[in-house]
Amino acid sequence: MFKISNKEVKSGSMKMSLTADESRTLLSLLAGGDHRPFTDILADFTSKIPRTRHFVACYSLLVLFEPKTLLRATQRLVGFSILHQTYSSQKSSFNPFISFIVNAASDEEAEKYERAFVFQLLATDSSSSGKEFLKQTASDYIKGFDPSLHDDPREFRTQVQLWEESNLLDLLPGVVPKLGSGERDKTLLGLLSNLSLQGSSPEWIRPLPPRLPIQNGELVWLNLDDHHELLWDHRMCVDTSRGAAVRDLIAKALKGPLIPAQQEQVVVELANDPKLVYHCGLTPRKLPELVENNPLIAVEVLKKLINSPEIAEYFTVLVNMDMSLHSMEVVNRLTTAVELPSEFIHMYITNCISSCEGIKDKYMQNRLVRLVCVFLQSLIRNNIINVKDLFIEVQAFCIEFSRIREAAALFRLLKSLE
Repeated sequence: MFKISNKEVKSGSMKMSLTADESRTLLSLLAGGDHRPFTDILADFTSKIPRTRHFVACYSLLVLFEPKTLLRATQRLVGFSILHQTYSSQKSSFNPFISFIVNAASDEEAEKYERAFVFQLLATDSSSSGKEFLKQTASDYIKGFDPSLHDDPREFRTQVQLWEESNLLDLLPGVVPKLGSGERDKTLLGLLSNLSLQGSSPEWIRPLPPRLPIQNGELVWLNLDDHHELLWDHRMCVDTSRGAAVRDLIAKALKGPLIPAQQEQVVVELANDPKLVYHCGLTPRKLPELVENNPLIAVEVLKKLINSPEIAEYFTVLVNMDMSLHSMEVVNRLTTAVELPSEFIHMYITNCISSCEGIKDKYMQNRLVRLVCVFLQSLIRNNIINVKDLFIEVQAFCIEFSRIREAAALFRLLKSLE
């Protein structure tokens, strides 16, 4: 009888999970049920997997039986034969998996051919008599099964009732979707290679004891190790007056126009230290205020932020803010200074056209249409946009406002590019 002790498991003297080679061997044995008799498969199991590894292999095989859709019908019959016949030379009560086998024979929801097969396994003894059915393949057994001749045998029911149902192994049923043949084999191989008898009980975490309170005047020791390193703050002892001046000017720029000298100071400071833009106090939410009050400063700030991860947020705010002369001035200057995403430019043009169409006041509408037309002509002449991408939309805009001179001029420009 093969025994396994808790001492062996804890000490690690026995590897409690299958190796990659053992997993592939066991999977190939399961797949042999379509064309190989049970006796040949069982002989290969005994010869290819050492006796000292039988328990681990059978345990790993046991977990594959739930859910029932994980193994094919022939693979399940081969699996039952391995679980039973591996320990058939001993008394049935010595088989560590006998409870599972008996429960499978009593499972009224299982297929009839499967229950009949398990009943036949339980009925066999250590002699060769009664094992003729193992000389056929699993596929032939299923094809030749006659449900009318294999109802639950009365002589086995008493035997089944004698076995006490017990939870010998803590199974871990998982949700396994319907798999194709290739995916199924890959999943089975992964399960077999990663199973372990160590269990899945939660690890008991003992919190570190609390530190004693530090007394006044007491020094705190720094115990450095391989997992920690000191980080030096290079900003310490650095002159921050220049950054403070830029922050103050940006704060004023959000509230009203700066005088030329102040604007020049911001431009010079940002040019000397581009990183100041990240500490000047500007956020995407505040950008519309800066655009309306100081568009030139907004252009300089956005140019410095063009490669930052936050630039997409600034572009989103710029596209969605109310259209105005200053916002168009900012976008127009940016298109000639840096390379802007084409999606941003297209969205901004679409927003401009929509804004013009939604204005009720005729005077304001005519004024904004003129601004948009001049803005679009500038983008087209500077090859900032590919007019073909927006041709239909811009042409419809020109036709709708053809009474305005700038719209007519934009329409002629479009026609000249065809």
